[in-house]
Amino acid sequence: MIFGGSPPARCARAALWLFAAACASAAVAADSSDPAAWDVQRLMRELAQVKTANARFIERRHLAILTAPLESSGTLVYVAPDRLEKHTLRPRPESLVLERNELTVESKERNQRRTLVLQDYPVIWAFVESIRSTLAGDLPTLSRFYQVGLDGGERRWRLSLIPSEPRMQDVVSEIRISGDRSWINAIEMIETGGDRSLMTITRDGP
Repeated sequence: MIFGGSPPARCARAALWLFAAACASAAVAADSSDPAAWDVQRLMRELAQVKTANARFIERRHLAILTAPLESSGTLVYVAPDRLEKHTLRPRPESLVLERNELTVESKERNQRRTLVLQDYPVIWAFVESIRSTLAGDLPTLSRFYQVGLDGGERRWRLSLIPSEPRMQDVVSEIRISGDRSWINAIEMIETGGDRSLMTITRDGP
């Protein structure tokens, strides 16, 4: 769950999911169909063609201590260049809003609201800059934080992000993003302790 764990770790996960989901929901269909031209550089170019986007998500979090996954669902909003929103509607209302260098986490049920300045949380900042670089199509910056791998072809591919820096390795061992052309349909985050989360994303509207 997004509010589980220590504050730095859970906020890092929150920022990561917020960015990764926005990246997924904002992708647009590619027009080209040349398999030989499909590589990570082209994928980054396609994902960078984002102005605004709205989507719905279902997230299932698998914890070793539970026999069944925890499920949540809600909506996603992205407005270029730096505003991202994740609104969880079920099982309880929660929201994450990232604008410029501030991340606001709010739980209406618990009547809690907290705003973090990213520069004060180096691990969260590293996550944000890494995913923000994906949205920007900035592979060199992304590669500073992750070992980046791409498998498959244009119609069925998977991007693998393995953290390079020790502080990120303490939270996440790998992020797997899969999709069809420039539409991302699933994001899996595998945590260092063995827990994992899987988010599936569908376009909200035409």
